[in-house]
Amino acid sequence: MKRYSTSLFLFALSALVYGQFTATGTYKCYEKTYPGIEYLFVFDGMDSISAIRYNGINYSTIKWYSFNNQTTPIVLQDQTENINIEDATGYIVEVDGVRSTIWVIDYSKYLPVFAALTPEDKPKEQCDGMNLIFDGNIPPMYYETPDLVKHNIVRYFSLQYNTKVWSDKQWIDKQISETIETPTTPILIVNPPLCDTQFTLQGDSFATDLGRTLQKIESPSYRAVKVEGHITSKTSIRNELNEAERPSTAEIIDGSAPLEIIFQSNANTPTAEFYQWEIYKDGSLLFSRTDQDLRYTFTEAGTFKVRLTVSNANCENSDSITVKVSESAIEVPRVFTPNGDGINDEFRVAYKSITSFKCWVFNRWQQKIYAWTDPQKGWDGKINGKPANTGAYFYIIEAVGSDGIKYNLKGNINLLRSNQ
Repeated sequence: MKRYSTSLFLFALSALVYGQFTATGTYKCYEKTYPGIEYLFVFDGMDSISAIRYNGINYSTIKWYSFNNQTTPIVLQDQTENINIEDATGYIVEVDGVRSTIWVIDYSKYLPVFAALTPEDKPKEQCDGMNLIFDGNIPPMYYETPDLVKHNIVRYFSLQYNTKVWSDKQWIDKQISETIETPTTPILIVNPPLCDTQFTLQGDSFATDLGRTLQKIESPSYRAVKVEGHITSKTSIRNELNEAERPSTAEIIDGSAPLEIIFQSNANTPTAEFYQWEIYKDGSLLFSRTDQDLRYTFTEAGTFKVRLTVSNANCENSDSITVKVSESAIEVPRVFTPNGDGINDEFRVAYKSITSFKCWVFNRWQQKIYAWTDPQKGWDGKINGKPANTGAYFYIIEAVGSDGIKYNLKGNINLLRSNQ
């Protein structure tokens, strides 16, 4: 029997603590959102019959007090409604000796008034941030705690404008929506837009919660000045397997010379107007050009910095990437088997970063029978279109690497046909 009584008491206490409050008219109740009070009731207009009602169950007594007089009830004993509530007033509801605190606001008395929203006319100062000049009146809202200490209520407004965002190697149009706390002038825009736009201020969040038509103001058209450039590249690919570290995909920016690369500026046109490309090696400027995009062939070994600067009359922005060109190397085989099986059918060198190449092949009587200048190519074992005899042939190779190394190679190459 004792356990049953304890359970009943806990149930009654739970119902008391979590009992619902409702009100007449259009309102929004914020529960346990503002420190020091349990409920903030915001009404969209109040009149002589506006009331707050306690809907809890399993209680014996209920009393209503104001913050200004916390000892004398203002509502008759056991009455669940508090009628004739007033704006900017605090109330205490005591149910079976447990008190809850309420603050009441009539939102219709605090409507924001917008007069003007104007981008500041300082384009040279708008590369990394900008100001909007706001003219209007946002009446302050506050609440009090039972000890009569005032606390400011932040009012949240929405500021919207259009910009461009660089994502997945392309520009995307995007609408920005920023939350502004009780706007004052100037309103700081940390990231200025990258395209022409208008700024729209509207709010506040209380109006949204109450279903009101939001106060709204638009700025005059703003001409963007902030610029951005984002380098992308496309490398000419080579597929011959005898070249090590060759650029096998267009995305590669490291490897065997020559590396022919097209660099694209991807600036936010038409805001960006001017382009400057610079290529550095070991901190020294090697090349400079003012085209919107750049085609360049890297023929030297080493590490290069490619730097792009985009600008207009007010702002500039830079981006850079690193290109690494391999050191040179040549390896000459001793045997090849031109039997048509697709394996080692040609006499080719294995190489990387060779920028100049010549090779001659001679027979045993020192007669030149073949020559070529492209290291990707080779001798297919034919003389004047007919299969050459098996045996040893003599080669001479003259080549220059991307690192400046000169190669003068001589030796024998053996022609074998395994199907003979």
